[in-house]
Amino acid sequence: MSSPAPITADSPFDFLINEPEGTPRAVLMLAHGAGAPMDASFMERIAAMLTENGIVVVRFEFSYMARRRVDGKRRPAGRAERWTHHYFRAVEELLQGESWNSAWDGLPLLIGGKSMGGRVAAMLACDEDLDLAVKGVVVLGYPFHPIGKSEPENWRLEPLEKSLLPVLICQGERDDFGWWDEVDAIELPPQVTLEWIANGSHDLGPTGKSEATMKSNMQHAARLAADFAANPPILEMDFGPDQPIDDFDDEDDDDEA
Repeated sequence: MSSPAPITADSPFDFLINEPEGTPRAVLMLAHGAGAPMDASFMERIAAMLTENGIVVVRFEFSYMARRRVDGKRRPAGRAERWTHHYFRAVEELLQGESWNSAWDGLPLLIGGKSMGGRVAAMLACDEDLDLAVKGVVVLGYPFHPIGKSEPENWRLEPLEKSLLPVLICQGERDDFGWWDEVDAIELPPQVTLEWIANGSHDLGPTGKSEATMKSNMQHAARLAADFAANPPILEMDFGPDQPIDDFDDEDDDDEA
């Protein structure tokens, strides 16, 4: 694993890169959740498990989180759509900058993230200007709605419905941002693959009495994500006429434990 240079508010793309020991199968960019940095415990563990499954993992931080490293001040993430351009620039920097390893040429490149980071990636997947090298989206815990606000008007389905790329969501069955019974009651668009993680909460860890463990759940999600990244589906569907993406609800600041 390569160590990043010190992150500053003016240099948000000091990537943190994990590479597998053997031949890589794909490259996956991961953005953090709203409340924790790219080297939070969850991000560290999932990156390590993904590399065990042959995936190159590239992490970066949104600027509000990078500034925390400079001055130690906690800042709210704000509205999720404000970070789509930031993610877009991160993709461009990875593909065009010095961080790209020529050994990755020809590998599938996917974008994604934990919770808010995955939601932003899904929003970005609606952009026709996104580099064609990007083949899919991986979301670890999609915030389908704010906690305690599961009314229809609060659901965040539009990025999924308008995504131009295949999307994999690994969702805990007991995720407060979208329980299995809530999500099971709606019809997700065909470009979305939803995989349930047994008794998982928002961090995929099991709650209550369960044979599953945090480690087994994360390993399961990592295998699913790795297989999806290595062989992203090719969409064959009509998305209908182009429509602008409306504003989304405010993102909650307690997006990630």
